[in-house]
Order: sequence, then C-alpha cells, then structure tokens
Amino acid sequence: MPTISLTAADGHRLTAYRAGPQNAGRALVVVQEIFGVNRHIRNVCERFAAEGYAVIAPALFDRVGPGIELGYEAADVAQGRELRGKIPDGLTLLDVLAAAAALPRGAKRGIVGYCWGGTVTWHGATRTSAFAAASGWYGGGIAAAKDETPRCPVQLHFGEQDASIPMTDVAAIRAAQPGVDLHVYGGGHGFGCDERGSYVEADYALAQKRTLEFFAKHL
Repeated sequence: MPTISLTAADGHRLTAYRAGPQNAGRALVVVQEIFGVNRHIRNVCERFAAEGYAVIAPALFDRVGPGIELGYEAADVAQGRELRGKIPDGLTLLDVLAAAAALPRGAKRGIVGYCWGGTVTWHGATRTSAFAAASGWYGGGIAAAKDETPRCPVQLHFGEQDASIPMTDVAAIRAAQPGVDLHVYGGGHGFGCDERGSYVEADYALAQKRTLEFFAKHL
C-alpha cells in the first residue's frame, strides 16, 4: 500500500507515502512543502520511483493533525505557514529519520525536499548522519543555518525571482559553503511544482536532471 505508518524516536506515530521498488539499492526521503504530502508530493515520489528509487515521504503535518493536504491558493499558503510554525525543527528531523529508517535495509539513502522541505533537507545533511547525499530546492531557512557543516554532499536549487529568498541570501550561502553544488534558475519560488503558477517547465527539467545526476553519483 502507498500509505504506511512510521514511529519516530519520541514515540510519535505518523503516516508516510511510499513508492518504488522496496529492494532498491538507492533510496530517498522526499520532504514536503508547507502543503503536506499532497498530490504534487505524491507525484514527485512516483517520478523518483520510476527512476528506480525506493521513496518515502513522511507526513510532517501529522504532528499537528492527521491527513492535512493543502492546495496553492493564498489561504493555503497562510495555513501552511501557520502549521509549519507549530512544529519544532528537532521534531521534524525525528520524523525524517523515521522515514530514513524505513527505507530498504542496505540501500544508500538520500534526501530531497522542496520549500520547507528544502530547509529540512539542509538540516538532514548538517544535523544528522543518515544520508549519503542531499538535494534541497528553494529552502527559505537555509540562509539562517548556512554556517552549519554538511555531513554529506549537498546540492541546492534556487530561483532568481523568488520573492521569499533574496539573492543576497543565496550569495551568503554560496560564500559560506563553497563545497555545495549550488544552482540558480530564472524562475521564482516553487518553480518545480507543476500545480503552482510559479512553475517553470524548463527550470524544473534542468533542476530535476541535475538532481538525478547528483544522486546517481553519490548513491
């Protein structure tokens, strides 16, 4: 079944979406935006699964309430930000680690995330040793944690027109982390989500190509 149950280290039980071959040698935790494990995130999981990855996307909003899935209207953005603000970073990482532990035994594990998940991906790379590679897309909180030391290879993707992540933040990240594989695209926030008005197909295709090549190299 696509939906599974996980238990984090603090005893919290959460659901997760699972896709891909469960005997795969390469595996990914996919980390949601501030809109939950919605149709878009499930589609993201299926795309990686089609590339041969075992994939798990933990429902991080289960810390607040079960089954929360949002769309992309202004009210959804406001609700998503409110929900995200109720969950401490440390608890989010416990849920991510529970997802990592549920991936196939012996598989090399990566993490990829979008929006809030992009920031969580950075935390997964710097605050845990669970992953062999990390790819974060437009993570708004990365600049605040730019001086943390990655424990695995990291790739980051940002949009030049992102109103919530100024290019000064991206420049600061690049200066603090010269070893990170950092890319900037012409679009704005959410350029990789084909259900948002900010979607830019060419930017998504290039960022996805780079992400797949990055994971192929490190996983």
